[in-house]
Amino acid sequence: MFVVGMALNIHSDYLLRNLRRPNEQGYKIPRGGLFEYVSCANFFGEIVEWCGYAILCGSLPAFAFLCFVLVNLGARSWHHHRSYLEKFEDYPKNRKALIPFIF
Repeated sequence: MFVVGMALNIHSDYLLRNLRRPNEQGYKIPRGGLFEYVSCANFFGEIVEWCGYAILCGSLPAFAFLCFVLVNLGARSWHHHRSYLEKFEDYPKNRKALIPFIF
């Protein structure tokens, strides 16, 4: 689970870094990978990653950190999602904020 989350996170960050050409300004709609389903695919990958870490460790501090990550990235993803919907008229209406098909 940890490795899958890390791969999702790395791939999503790669897609985000390559949205614009050098010296290009402005915002663009992320496309590809899990971005076809959620606004914050990189956050989803990070949550899966930390979930795997918490399960692997099986300790209270690891699960407490996972809870912090869920609350923090959940709120940030909601904010990003709302921002995309306001900024882009053609933003895909079926995309969720963080969890595919759910939230």
